[in-house]
Amino acid sequence: MNHRDFLGYGLNPPSVRWPGGAGLAVSLVLNVEEGAELSLADGDEGNESVHEVTQAVLGAPDLCLASHFEYGTRVGYGRIASVVAESGVPMTLNACARSLIGVPWLAQHAVAQGHEICSHGWRWESHAGMDEAYERSLIARAHAEITRVAGVAPVGWHTKSSASVNTRRLLVEHGGFLYDSDAYNDDLPYYLPVAGRPHLVLPYAFDTNDMRFFGTQSFVRGGDFADYLIDAFDWLLHESAHGAKMLSIGLHLRIIGRAARIGGLQTALKHMRQSGGEGVWFARRDAIAHHWLREVPPA
Repeated sequence: MNHRDFLGYGLNPPSVRWPGGAGLAVSLVLNVEEGAELSLADGDEGNESVHEVTQAVLGAPDLCLASHFEYGTRVGYGRIASVVAESGVPMTLNACARSLIGVPWLAQHAVAQGHEICSHGWRWESHAGMDEAYERSLIARAHAEITRVAGVAPVGWHTKSSASVNTRRLLVEHGGFLYDSDAYNDDLPYYLPVAGRPHLVLPYAFDTNDMRFFGTQSFVRGGDFADYLIDAFDWLLHESAHGAKMLSIGLHLRIIGRAARIGGLQTALKHMRQSGGEGVWFARRDAIAHHWLREVPPA
C-alpha cells in the first residue's frame, strides 16, 4: 500500500507567490472524454453507466448513452470555448487519447487558442488494479496518440477515478510527463519521491466541478455552480494574502456545455476577473508546474 500523508505542509506551507506576485492560481480543466467512454458499439467489454440516464444497458449498444456523449463535441465544446475565449483565460484540456482521435479538429482548435492538452488516459477508465504491463502500454499509447493528433506532447497526466499503485512510477519511467493530477488532498502542488526522484503532483478537485450536476445533483441550475465556485474563489483569494493557493475548476463538454448550465461558468469567470485583479493568475496546469519547479525546487 502507498504511504498516506495526513500532514502535507501542515501549518508551514512554502513561501511562494505566483507570477506577478499573485496569491491565487486558477486552473480551468476541461475534460474531453467523448468517444473514450466504454461502449459495446466501439468494441469495449461493456457500456459506460455514468451519464444523465442512470439505467445501464447490458449486452447491447447503448444508443442513448452514445447520443449524450456526442452532444459534448457537437455542441458543448463550441459553447464552452466561446465563453472561455470571452473571459480571456487559458485552459488545460484533460483529454482521453481515443477521444481526440475521433475529433482531431477539437485538439487542433484548442492548441491554436493557446490551451494545454493533458493526457486523461487512453480510454475513460480507472486504472486501479490494472495489470502493470498493460498499463505501461496504455500510458505510452495515450502519449503517442495525443502527440500525433494535437501536434504537441502532453506533459501532464490525470487518471479517471483512481490511479493504480503503479501509475506514478510508470509515468516517471516513461519520461514524458512533468506532473500528474491524481490527487485531491491539497490546495497546492507538492513533490513525492517516485522511482528514486522527486515527482510533482498538482492536486485536482471534485467539489469545484460540474460533475456535481450528476449523481446527487448538488448543482441543479447554472447559478448553483457559479455560487459554489465564487465562494471557493473568494475564500482562497482571502487566504492567499498569507500564502499561495490554487483553485482547480473541473468542466466537462457534455455537462457544463448544456444551455441551462453554461451561464454559471460565465458568471463565475466574470466575478473572478473583476474581483481578483493582480492577485489572481489564470494558468494552464503545465505553467503552474513549471513555476513550482522553478520557485519551489524539491529538497
